[in-house]
Amino acid sequence: VELVDSGGGTVEAGGSLRLSCAVSGDTYSAVCLGWFRQVPGLEREGVAIIDKYGVVTYADSVKGRFTISTASDKNTLYLQMSSLKAEDTARYYCAAAPGWCQGLARQYFSYWGPGTQVNVSS
Repeated sequence: VELVDSGGGTVEAGGSLRLSCAVSGDTYSAVCLGWFRQVPGLEREGVAIIDKYGVVTYADSVKGRFTISTASDKNTLYLQMSSLKAEDTARYYCAAAPGWCQGLARQYFSYWGPGTQVNVSS
């Protein structure tokens, strides 16, 4: 599975961004898709995940502000981010897991994109 994430940038607090992730290769092994983020010096944390049936899970910190979705062919993953806060500043990574979604822990995910940087200015 190959993942290439994009769409990051700099935005003012309260603004919006949409991240995209192109999924290719052995897409049958990308059963669970998700977004993670990481700030230097801290652990990579799960933001949102979505399974092949469209069932989603969000971290409490982004509920009501972020929306994860996929294109109809499941080959593109999106993260619509609204009402952005300074604390959302991080490098965002898309990820895929070969099995059913089991939660937001990174240990379940085997495939990772290179990441895209999001900076929110206050």
